[in-house]
Order: sequence, then structure tokens, then C-alpha cells
Amino acid sequence: MNVNNVELVISAVKPEQYPDEGLPEFALAGRSNVGKSSFINKMINRKSLARTSSKPGKTQTLNFYKIEEQLFFVDVPGYGYAKVSKKEREAWGKMIETYFTSRKELKAVLLIIDLRHPPTKDDVLMYDFLKYYKLPCVVIATKADKIPRGKWQKHAKMVKETLNLQQEDKIIVFSSETGEGKDKVWKILGNFQK
Repeated sequence: MNVNNVELVISAVKPEQYPDEGLPEFALAGRSNVGKSSFINKMINRKSLARTSSKPGKTQTLNFYKIEEQLFFVDVPGYGYAKVSKKEREAWGKMIETYFTSRKELKAVLLIIDLRHPPTKDDVLMYDFLKYYKLPCVVIATKADKIPRGKWQKHAKMVKETLNLQQEDKIIVFSSETGEGKDKVWKILGNFQK
């Protein structure tokens, strides 16, 4: 997709604040600091619409980015960051769960994972949660530019095995630096909208 028109429509914490335009939505889930903001910025050809932060755990709301009046990316709070209080983590957990389990516009969840390392326990929990609720998932294995291309398949296999990735779920090797995988992601998202 050629993206020229993007806006952050709302940062929501409860269902009555979600946009009511009926456009397809794709949620982005991942550990704090895994590169969700960089992924969004690369996908929409912007340097800094989604704010990247050196302080993990910064996103505390569901951020709805409307793209080309056609779909939304919904950035959800990152998980697995210790410096956030248990109470705050529980509140986010509830907010995310409510969104994931009740939102009919949600077409798929993009699970952002660092290709360089095996998925964490939190990544596995998130994937299992998505499968429990029968939510389609696309694994975006990011930071591919940090590994020699010849090792991508080996690392992707490690991600698939650790998550016990189901056959219907795709994995895409991605780099926010080089744009590797960007066209593949748009293509898959297009299939979900048909």
C-alpha cells in the first residue's frame, strides 16, 4: 500500500472510546521495546508518527492510527516490562483483553517478536492467549537487519518452534531499517480485508 494519509485518531482506554467507523483493525502486540513503534513508522513511511521511546512501557493506551481512510493499526501497551507496577499491568491486561475479545472490527493481531532471540515466556503467553480466543495472528520477526541473511531461516524456525506456531498463522521476517518484509505484510493485511 502506498501510504500518504495517516492520523492518530484516539488513544482509548475503554470500549466506548473506540472509533465507530467500522474499518478493519489490526492490533500490534509485543514486548516493551521490541520495536512496535519503529514497525508502524516503517509501514506508514513516517519517521516519528508512532513515538519511539527509550523508556519501555510508555504506551499505556490503545492508540488507533487510521491509515488511508481504509484501516486502523491499533498499538497496544507492550508487555513484560518490570518497572511498571503490578496494579498498572493488571489494568492494561484487562484493557487489552477487553479489546481483543470483544472487538468485531479486529481482523488479526500482529505479534512483534525480535528475530534475534527465542520468543520470551511472555511472547508465548500472548500467542497462546490469541489462539485460545481464536484470533488470527501474523508473527512479525523484526530486527532482521541485525542478523546475517543466511541465518534468517534458522532464527525463523526457532521462533515457530518456540511459539508452536499453528499452520494458519504466518511469520514474516521484517526490518524497520531496510524495509525487508514490508510489502509482504501489506499483502497479508490486504487478504484479511477481503
